[in-house]
Amino acid sequence: MSLFEARRAHPSSGRRTTHRFANEVEREFAHLLDLYGLAWEYEPHEFVLDRDDLGRVTRSFRPDFYVTSLDLYVEITAMRQALVTQKNGKVRRFREQYPTVRLDVLYRRDLVDFFSRHGLSLPDARPSADA
Repeated sequence: MSLFEARRAHPSSGRRTTHRFANEVEREFAHLLDLYGLAWEYEPHEFVLDRDDLGRVTRSFRPDFYVTSLDLYVEITAMRQALVTQKNGKVRRFREQYPTVRLDVLYRRDLVDFFSRHGLSLPDARPSADA
């Protein structure tokens, strides 16, 4: 099995300026990566987590960012706790399946700290109008 599978074109595929981020937190995080001069891609890979008996993908995980210059995936998690719990399950499964792939998960408290260090407040984590 390959490290990850290209499944379908993601709606945000294309030039960086045309990305349709899921929320404003992701948009601002991308802006900060740009300010640091770090090359990144938005949701470029979908990792297979589980398959059914026929080999069909039943669960997958697409980290929000791949910071190419650091060979690091970043998952932004600034949502309701019930959804965070579900996301944590996917992250655990991801780490079991792909132990050599680097992934950082940034939770709400991490993001508040990160944004405040740059003189910013944490943007709204609700879905963007363009998502």
